[in-house]
Amino acid sequence: MALLTQKAIADYEGQQAAFQDFLRHYKSSTSETEDALEDLNLDGDSEEYDFMDDAEDGQGGTRTRRRGPRSKAKYMNLLHDISERAKGQVTIDLDDLDQYEKSLDQDEGTSLNLVESIERNAYHYIEIFSRAVDAVLPAPTNEPNFKDDVLDIIMTQRSKRNEAVRQQMETNVEGGLPESIFPPELTRRYTLNFKPITPSGSSSQKGSKALAVRQVRGEHLGHLITVRGIATRVSDVKPSVQVNAYSCDRCGHEIFQPVTSKQFTPLVECTSDDCQKNNAKGQLFLSTRASKFLPFQEVKIQEMADQVPVGHIPRQLTIQCHGALTRQINPGDVADIAGIFLPTPYTGFKAIKAGLLTDTYLEAQHINQHKKAYDNMVLGQTTIRHMTELQASGQLYEYLSRSIAPEIFGHLDVKKALLLQLIGGVTKEMGDGMRIRGDINVCLMGDPGVAKSQLLKYITKVAPRGVYTTGRGSSGVGLTAAVMRDPVTEEMVLEGGALVLADNGTCCIDEFDKMDDADRTAIHEVMEQQTISISKAGITTSLNARTAILAAANPLYGRYNQRISPVENINLPAALLSRFDVLFLILDTPSRDADEELARHVTHVHIHNAHPEPQGGGIIFSPNEVRQWVARARSYRPVVPKQISDYLVGAYVRLRQQQKRDEAGKKTFTHTSPRTLLGILRLSQALARLRFAEEVLTDDVDEALRLVEVSKASLYDDNRDRRGDQSSSTKIFNLIRGMRDSGAAATGEGRGELDMRRVRERVLAKGFKMQELEGCLDEYASLDIWQTAVEGTRLVFIEAGDDDEDMDDE
Repeated sequence: MALLTQKAIADYEGQQAAFQDFLRHYKSSTSETEDALEDLNLDGDSEEYDFMDDAEDGQGGTRTRRRGPRSKAKYMNLLHDISERAKGQVTIDLDDLDQYEKSLDQDEGTSLNLVESIERNAYHYIEIFSRAVDAVLPAPTNEPNFKDDVLDIIMTQRSKRNEAVRQQMETNVEGGLPESIFPPELTRRYTLNFKPITPSGSSSQKGSKALAVRQVRGEHLGHLITVRGIATRVSDVKPSVQVNAYSCDRCGHEIFQPVTSKQFTPLVECTSDDCQKNNAKGQLFLSTRASKFLPFQEVKIQEMADQVPVGHIPRQLTIQCHGALTRQINPGDVADIAGIFLPTPYTGFKAIKAGLLTDTYLEAQHINQHKKAYDNMVLGQTTIRHMTELQASGQLYEYLSRSIAPEIFGHLDVKKALLLQLIGGVTKEMGDGMRIRGDINVCLMGDPGVAKSQLLKYITKVAPRGVYTTGRGSSGVGLTAAVMRDPVTEEMVLEGGALVLADNGTCCIDEFDKMDDADRTAIHEVMEQQTISISKAGITTSLNARTAILAAANPLYGRYNQRISPVENINLPAALLSRFDVLFLILDTPSRDADEELARHVTHVHIHNAHPEPQGGGIIFSPNEVRQWVARARSYRPVVPKQISDYLVGAYVRLRQQQKRDEAGKKTFTHTSPRTLLGILRLSQALARLRFAEEVLTDDVDEALRLVEVSKASLYDDNRDRRGDQSSSTKIFNLIRGMRDSGAAATGEGRGELDMRRVRERVLAKGFKMQELEGCLDEYASLDIWQTAVEGTRLVFIEAGDDDEDMDDE
């Protein structure tokens, strides 16, 4: 009894013809614009031409004119490059096909449902579209020579043999040998992929939006869908066989075996007519050079944290990448991956145990990276013009620092340090292989409730490769690397932890003080050498962890205790503290004015769901705009001139002297070491990068010294000063005194002598008026605190004794 036959739902032949017409005649909007510009004849008289267009090239031929022979059809240009072996991937943009289909419906009044058919049955339409490409593909103009790849020569020979066999079949139908024709997979020198339709803001189609892993269901099997996730594990690139080629040792016949699953049984006996007639069991030998292999890579993606419902754990999905899509994803990347959702049934003994269960995977077709690396960002001309205008205003440093977490009140200096951490210093490679890191490490030590965790979350959002983790939830293995067995190759492989995922990015570690000491030691090597050395399970290697560390911690007793020394409050080892370039001590001290401003700010954010406008005007940039500024700043590599190095030497010596005085008064909580000097250099280079400059200036060094000094300002502020006089004169005096202590604006002739011009610039930059500065100078000069000298160009502090001489005498 014959089975019932049903007519195919889709008209495959008509659709293939439409695909061929689309490839031949589709023109993109850019091509139409070029046509219009050519018709306008903007270059003048059409008969004039540049004689360089017809000049001879180096190979004896004439140069083709730029606009002459090049076709305006978008996909014919691509196929021409494929035939000339310049490219190996054909990407069909479904936006273009949708536009072509709409114009086709208007002209003919028929609907072939091209885009809808591809989205519902993408795996089958890859083969149909490939046949259309084979039919339209132009013949190559250049014959392969000895310089070409072996594969190119093999492909050319296969195509010529197929043509000869087809001609023989046309002339003599009975004598044709259809099995001797090479399968199309072996003659294709390209891989074909679909790029999904770009979702519009008003799109009501559910499938056009990126799905979470848990939203992918059985109804999506065979469909072209887009899934968003973060890559957690990426396997090595291995060759995956598509078609196996065998040759018979008796009759010389070639047999091809398409491979469609993970496992297959190789052929051993020849099935040609010659061997069958003679009943001779010819043995088959595998010919690897005649077989078809594709690069293959398996990627595991995991749901984003904001996609996981309450009480659930993140789900994972396997992605299989072939051809040109390999090596596009690294661990830690956030990406939208468009692909075909397919089942992979168990085979062999696994099938007996699994029963009706099957694994599923996504056959990748297109990858769209989120938060591209700084090097891969392309800035538009309007953006660069806007940057140049703001740079000329001189307020760029203030605007960008205010744009770091604008919903959080205050912490202006902390935000400036975080901005400089995003930009980073210049990493240097010495001739002997020694490496000096340029990444800036910052630690925020403070009382509960000063928004340390929110600052960390914001930096994770801005940095292209930002990883957020907590101290208690991270083990030493989770931070560095774990040894696991790869399910694809059954080999022992390393799976990178948080620090490896944040390579060339920022790793934010919250609750830093809650980490176990054994786990915290894993960070020591990363913070200075920026590598992770592993010796586990026979694997001895060194992994790159070129990441900036941003840590947040609480004091030992939860809140800072003023009655004991800073070293007892912080309770972190000196070996770890010295690796931080800036260590901020943020104390939550009650103050009526500051608390009132903070409460107003918080209530405004809750009521309006947005940050308030900055006082005195200014611009607040979005995280994406901040990322663009940082990307442009990181493209500069400023150097330190000779006069700046001399100034740095003097500032470092003063810092060492100040540390000795602090140790005598038990006020120190960080040790000034050569790492401190390198930290000031990195901060100065980051400030020069922010100005888009090629050289570091004295002002950059002054600002770096000020940041290092102000990081411990909370420690020195007395409660009486906070509740007492807070007039403009007192604020200016505290600012100038801080400049003296940090060495900023020092003339180099004496510790208490400051350059009046730099003092004036710094005070006016803080928003004070010239009259307030002059009033402060006169007021404290009358109290014999300081005096002006050298016709008002120097500000000299009057001191009771010379501390430096006393220190040298000890």
